[in-house]
Amino acid sequence: MAIGKIIKSLSGFYYIEDHGEIYQCRGRGNFRKRKLTPLVGDIVEYESTSPTDGMVLEIHERENELVRPPISNVTQALLVFSAKEPEFDSGLVDRFLVHIEAHHIKPVLCITKMDLVKGNKEALEGIHFFSERYGAIGYSVFLLSKDDSADDLADLKHCLENETTVLAGQSGVGKSSLLNKIDPHLDIDTAKISEALNRGKHTTRHVELLKFAGGYVADTPGFSSLDFTTIETQTLGDCFPEIQRASEMCKFRGCTHISEPGCAVKEAVASGHIASYRYEHYEQFFTEISNRKKRY
Repeated sequence: MAIGKIIKSLSGFYYIEDHGEIYQCRGRGNFRKRKLTPLVGDIVEYESTSPTDGMVLEIHERENELVRPPISNVTQALLVFSAKEPEFDSGLVDRFLVHIEAHHIKPVLCITKMDLVKGNKEALEGIHFFSERYGAIGYSVFLLSKDDSADDLADLKHCLENETTVLAGQSGVGKSSLLNKIDPHLDIDTAKISEALNRGKHTTRHVELLKFAGGYVADTPGFSSLDFTTIETQTLGDCFPEIQRASEMCKFRGCTHISEPGCAVKEAVASGHIASYRYEHYEQFFTEISNRKKRY
């Protein structure tokens, strides 16, 4: 019996990396009875008679798991948005951040296409405003342009070192292109994946971990759902770090920060310590979750 990491799952096969070697395995028959499904990112025990004929025997306990995309043991998420084309949307950014925070995964924000707002003072100031606010919360934020060189991306590459990073964000912002620019050796791999994903309408979309900067990056089909199906109103505030910190001073335990008196969060919004747009998104998401519960 050996221990390895699932780096790809495709058509019922699990591809396990163990000391640089890849083993193609099937899942144990009793997994289905136990309602267990191996995921990309899982640390597993397996046995193999050859590189193409093995069996996954046990799945080690997971640090975390995402449903869409199906992946486990992620240490951080690189959330990629563009300054323009498509337009930067702080509401969408916060929606992604809440999902990532709910799974206790470290978010890293990346805003691409800064070259497209270079000559627009208002748009440029807007992006810098959001960048500063997210930085003040404690998030790492990178502003990138089309003409950035690999040297310009050194800090971002350093941020990805020795991590298992999942990419997420808007469509059309150049997530794969960004990775290729940081590490040109990835080009062939991402091309292969793109080809596999785009071969036909009904091709199974799969998740794969690629070796990157001493760790892995997950080239995924993306987050297909951003509904708050697994987040409750009581835990929503914990997904906004600055709201969670301020809530410790609220007058009432279990304060929802919506209508209670003596709410330290609302006081922090009024004094400017919490950005008003962040609190507005909190209120919006709170209402969305409350309405979901009423429907059910």
